[in-house]
Amino acid sequence: MNATPLNMDRTREYRAWARRSLPWLLGLLLTGALAALLYSAGTASRDHDKALNEQRSSLEVIALVRQFDATSARAETTLARYVISMDVDTGRLFQSQLRAAASQLRRMAFVTRRSGWQQDNVEQLAQAFGRRSKTLNDVALRTTYDQKMAALSHFHAAGKAPEVARIAALLDTISDAEQQRLKERSLAVSLAGDRTERAGQTSRLLGLALLVSILFAIWIAQFALAERRAARRLAEDEGERADRLEAAVAQRTTELRDANERLKQEASEREAAESHLRQMHKMEAVGQLTGGIAHDFNNMLAVVVGGLELARRKLRLSPEEANRHIDNAIEGANRASALTRRLLAFARSEPLLPTMVDPDTLVSGMGDLIDRTIGDQIAVELRHRSGGWHVFVDQHQMENAILNLCVNARDAMDGRGTLTIETGQAVLGAGEVGECSAGDYATLTVRDNGCGMTPEIMARVFEPFFTTKPVGKGTGLGLSQIFGFVRQSQGEIRVESEVGRGTAIHIYLPRQTMVEAEGLRQSAAAPQEDTRHPPTRILVVEDDPRVLNQTLAAIAELGHLPLSCDHPSKVVRLLANHGDIGLIVSDVLMPDMTGPEMIRALPAAFRHIPVLFVTGYAGDISDAEAFGGHEVLRKPYTLAGLSRALSTALSEQRQSGTAAAAE
Repeated sequence: MNATPLNMDRTREYRAWARRSLPWLLGLLLTGALAALLYSAGTASRDHDKALNEQRSSLEVIALVRQFDATSARAETTLARYVISMDVDTGRLFQSQLRAAASQLRRMAFVTRRSGWQQDNVEQLAQAFGRRSKTLNDVALRTTYDQKMAALSHFHAAGKAPEVARIAALLDTISDAEQQRLKERSLAVSLAGDRTERAGQTSRLLGLALLVSILFAIWIAQFALAERRAARRLAEDEGERADRLEAAVAQRTTELRDANERLKQEASEREAAESHLRQMHKMEAVGQLTGGIAHDFNNMLAVVVGGLELARRKLRLSPEEANRHIDNAIEGANRASALTRRLLAFARSEPLLPTMVDPDTLVSGMGDLIDRTIGDQIAVELRHRSGGWHVFVDQHQMENAILNLCVNARDAMDGRGTLTIETGQAVLGAGEVGECSAGDYATLTVRDNGCGMTPEIMARVFEPFFTTKPVGKGTGLGLSQIFGFVRQSQGEIRVESEVGRGTAIHIYLPRQTMVEAEGLRQSAAAPQEDTRHPPTRILVVEDDPRVLNQTLAAIAELGHLPLSCDHPSKVVRLLANHGDIGLIVSDVLMPDMTGPEMIRALPAAFRHIPVLFVTGYAGDISDAEAFGGHEVLRKPYTLAGLSRALSTALSEQRQSGTAAAAE
């Protein structure tokens, strides 16, 4: 009896507990469901955002590939224009475009830094572009120093270089890979959107469940309704944001289209302006060149003409004074010849004649010359610190470089101040100074306490024809000639300057070791073959009658028998009529055909006759293949120089005859 009421009480307590616990259980279940839904929605949203970001990254890489391809193509086009026009501004535009392409390549590497599957392609592209840039810069450098034909040849060869195809292939590989990745990421965006949509559908179903459960727990239903309102507001905000983004994209597209039209118009106007500017620069360069060089040449010609005229007047009454005037005329002619050599050395058309030089001895020997050149108001300090290190350079060009630097320092100090010339030693690492390789270098520093230079002037100090001096006071070739000489000598030049505090020019030249010096001394001390030759019948081919008469007289003075020929077309007939001709002396540039072309066209019966070419264009001398290995003599020449050249050419004939007899 007692057990029954107890069991009933327990049943009622259980049911009451169940009624009290049911809302909590439903709430926990619904809360868990809501948490799972929110987590799924958040994950879907993050995946969607991640997919969108990756999609944008792929689009950026594809855009960078196209920009890099276009920029590098424009750079090569600009280089072609620079090689043809040799315009300095076009060269700078090429360098700017090449740097822009390199910047785009670095941006591409940064964007793909987390894409392991793309990094190797980008690294290979960077290496190929680096090699391509070096090739193009070499073409530009040759163009800058007036090696137009060599630059055209290298540019033509560069167009067929394997790096071109390699870069194009790598760009296609990167672009195709990103296109494929873009498809995958677009699919990921679509899948993430589907997950978000499913999450929305689940949310609506859960809302229905909350409406049903409101019969059991009103607060749960209110919570569900609040969630639905929040989700709706979020969807509306996303929709509004998408609408704003679409409008912004449309506006930006319109702006880009307008900007593209403006760029096309500006490009057309710039091309016309560049054509006009090139003409202006060409005329300005010619004016500067003629203004300075003509002044120097006129001075030298005045010495030559005046000396010869005075010598003619004094020839009978005062032979000694006539000889002195002739010596002055010869000195003036030698100075004019030296000026042409400096100009040709600047243009890298004349080969250097290097010898072993001790910088300390060279500077000491120039002391008096420097004092006379810069005047008494400037104190000169010589500091010898090279410690016996030698360099292998053209001594004449080295002296000209030092003298030019001293003259520039004098002008910078306005004729008053202190000039310091210091030699020294330096041990450089690779690339520490300019393009110098690692090793020992002898240094030469010319320092003044003059007005100094601004950064803008320092940036242009080595440009040909650039000068801050008035017209007629300088050609703008001094430092350019020094730059060409130092580079030809495998050295480097560096400028330090500050406005109001002076300028220092540092020249670094490779040290010549004692072992190499001993080898050179032994070569110089080797016994020389006897170069004396009996009188020889020599055929002289020269189209200029004055030069022809002078050459005939000089050869006769040396004891040989000259025979004149004023046109290359007469050579074969003269050779056939004079079987005793033992040497042909020919000018290089003549009407209808050049000297080398004339020699190559000779019949086989006359090809054994030795040849001596004479030329006034020093650029010819460096092209040994064009002369077929024959001796070349440069105008103007002295009787001693002509005698040595004739002996060398006739010695070749004797050696050839000896070899033929031995066979």
